[in-house]
Amino acid sequence: MDSARQRSTLQRWIVRGWAQRGLSCWLLWPFSLLFGALAAVRRSLYRVGLLKAGRVPVPVLVVGNVVAGGSGKTPIVIALVRHLQSRGLQVGVISRGHGRQARDCREVLADSAISDVGDEPALIRLATAAPVFVAPSRLQAAQSLLAQHPGTQIIISDDGLQHLGLQRDLEICVFDERGIGNGCLLPAGPLREPWPRAADWVLHSGARPAFAGFQANRTLARHALRADHSEVALQQLAQADGKRLLAVAAIAKPEDFFDMLRAQGLPLARTIALPDHHDFSEWVAQDHTGFAVLCTEKDAVKLWRKQPDALAVPLLVTLEPDFLTQLDARLSKLLASSSPSTLSSGHGH
Repeated sequence: MDSARQRSTLQRWIVRGWAQRGLSCWLLWPFSLLFGALAAVRRSLYRVGLLKAGRVPVPVLVVGNVVAGGSGKTPIVIALVRHLQSRGLQVGVISRGHGRQARDCREVLADSAISDVGDEPALIRLATAAPVFVAPSRLQAAQSLLAQHPGTQIIISDDGLQHLGLQRDLEICVFDERGIGNGCLLPAGPLREPWPRAADWVLHSGARPAFAGFQANRTLARHALRADHSEVALQQLAQADGKRLLAVAAIAKPEDFFDMLRAQGLPLARTIALPDHHDFSEWVAQDHTGFAVLCTEKDAVKLWRKQPDALAVPLLVTLEPDFLTQLDARLSKLLASSSPSTLSSGHGH
């Protein structure tokens, strides 16, 4: 077994152990103590001002999590952007751009290479038309966004709950059905930081919330999108010109996507589960002749360049009215502030 396969096997063993306090948890416990100590020192350095956190002159809303791995943050960001846009607000989005090869700060454009900006930022821009900037530093991304789009009224950070270099005004912590797993810090458990911690809201993206919070209900749209953004009803796909249905997903939990397609009555002849953020560089369309290929919107921004006839099935997120009412009320107060100094009540962390 080569070193890459050994690392993959070790990673799977560790992740399986995050569900309970078993052998892997106790073996890795000393490393989690070190991880927790280093993280606590870093937070303290920001708290006492030895490390500086910057602020921008508009409200910043962070949508993040404390659990490693995908928890459905990006669809929630898209839903939040659309909600705020429906109120007539100018919203910008910042992100690190997980998996991208470039290390600079740049705007995500329609023709941006996914390898330069990341698949999730590309999806957010495609789905919302909001300005999106990526950079290793969230502060730099926010400053660049405001310089290029000075009319922006609110910035949403996709992930970044632990990115302490940018002060924020509101925080949303997202959980899926895993909850906090075995409750241990990395690598003994899935937690990036101890829970509970202060946050303005908790949103649950899973069907079975592990504890109190608001629900973000997820459903598939009744249609799929072609590369030209025209729609085709899912009901028509069961007999798609005599082609069999192939579903492919390169997300944190591919089986969830496949199960949701089956729940819509689609008879999947084949499924392909790939690692999260897979780049599809080795995908060959001719290998899938005779199939109608279904994928997620996140995968489509990469797959359409290899398989132009692939169909993306949008994931729709519905946020609870009570949560949106609270969010709107808090943002209205922040937007009434006219200068950076009046926003000093935000979380400095």
